Amino acid sequence: MTMKITAATRALTALAQETRLGIVRLLVKVGPDGLVAGQIALRLKLAPATSSFHLSQLTQAGLIKPSREGRSIRYSPVLGTIGELLTFLEENLSGGPTEKTVPRTAARNAPKAAAAKKKAARKGR
Repeated sequence: MTMKITAATRALTALAQETRLGIVRLLVKVGPDGLVAGQIALRLKLAPATSSFHLSQLTQAGLIKPSREGRSIRYSPVLGTIGELLTFLEENLSGGPTEKTVPRTAARNAPKAAAAKKKAARKGR
């Protein structure tokens, strides 16, 4: 399934904020079981109101999903959406998979080529 541009824009907008990006990184690292809101706030040293706001934004973007657990809410990463976003970026920013677009050897040799060009310019002075 290909992510639509509106969904990609919503997800990217949500991730374009340091705290929200940190929350998603933490939840992906923890895995599909996720964490309760209080644990997220503690680990990232966030005030409860601040974490609540950011968790809401990420939920609306479809990057995390809440589930009630007694009096707490557990947030889990929506790995399918995150994977679709990565695929969307790869397809739309490079014209296809990175390996096909930029050969790894060219990417590795780019710094060497730039250094050689700089050295040649110095000799020409």
